[in-house]
Amino acid sequence: MKIFLDTNVLVSAAATRGLCADVLREVLSSQQLIISFLMVNELRMVLRQKLKVPGELIDEFIGMIQQDAHFATSGKLPDVRIQDKDDLMILSSALNGNADLFVTGDRELLDLGKVENMEIVSPRMFWEKLKAQASQKR
Repeated sequence: MKIFLDTNVLVSAAATRGLCADVLREVLSSQQLIISFLMVNELRMVLRQKLKVPGELIDEFIGMIQQDAHFATSGKLPDVRIQDKDDLMILSSALNGNADLFVTGDRELLDLGKVENMEIVSPRMFWEKLKAQASQKR
């Protein structure tokens, strides 16, 4: 599957051990990660300004993410009504990268459920989908 991880998921993965870190590991090891330059810039800014992560660690983390990721650029903005207009560019990049799933903790985006052919799920919902797929293969 092609997976786009929203900035909030990546920040959580970088900052804590837990579900988002597990999601990131799973995507890197057995899925196709879709990212955008806009998301990477936002990730860098949040890690540096809000979490005060040293630049060297930020570069290492982003380098790891970029290693096998597919970069997608934004295209036509999706026709959805959301308050945070910056999220439209992120959604556009995910759609342009043909992401199957958009994983986010953003309630407003989760409430959309789906945009075009891309399902929007929480990290927990993504994890449950993976578990369900693994049990079906048995």
